[in-house]
Amino acid sequence: MSQGNDRDTGWVTAMAVIEPTETSTVLPGKPPFTVDDLLRFPDDGNRYELFNGSLLVSPAPLPLHQRAIRRLERILEEFAPPTLEPLSTVNLRVTEKDFFIPDLVVVPTAAVEANELMFAPADILLAVEVVSPSTRARDRSAKPAAYAEAGIPTYWRIEPEALYVYTLDEGSYEGPEVYKAGEVAQLNTPYEVAFDPGDLVRPRGA
Repeated sequence: MSQGNDRDTGWVTAMAVIEPTETSTVLPGKPPFTVDDLLRFPDDGNRYELFNGSLLVSPAPLPLHQRAIRRLERILEEFAPPTLEPLSTVNLRVTEKDFFIPDLVVVPTAAVEANELMFAPADILLAVEVVSPSTRARDRSAKPAAYAEAGIPTYWRIEPEALYVYTLDEGSYEGPEVYKAGEVAQLNTPYEVAFDPGDLVRPRGA
């Protein structure tokens, strides 16, 4: 799979998928933005990411999105060895002009102790994005290309009906392997874990 070759095209598409807000926020700095600029942005409920200095904005996650992230984090926590740890919505600094906030990651426990603000790509063993209407294009195309280029070994894309698993091979992601809701995904990376993707969004008690 040649996801890494689609970097420019994927992110142009993603830039168009920005959900408007009711109020206008004046942001410090000007394009191309840097990570230092982001540190001065207001806490206005939006998620700000950077691709080569271009700003990507996502609104606060929807309730089903939050449910999926919370449940998957609990599953990963249950199966994790003592040396690895799942975390949600961490800061990932790739370069001065490339900055992402994955929905969920798995990192070495030692890296959690060593990092106060931002993780480096070398810290990330797994990056997970839960697809929502405002992030669909970037999660399906742009994020896999960016994470592969950064050298992140495994990327999971969560959609309501399935889990898509991408594995890094010689600088690009192979796959994805697809696990539909209703079947158990038996996975070995970043460690052995098993779950039904449908359980991530199923109502409680259903």
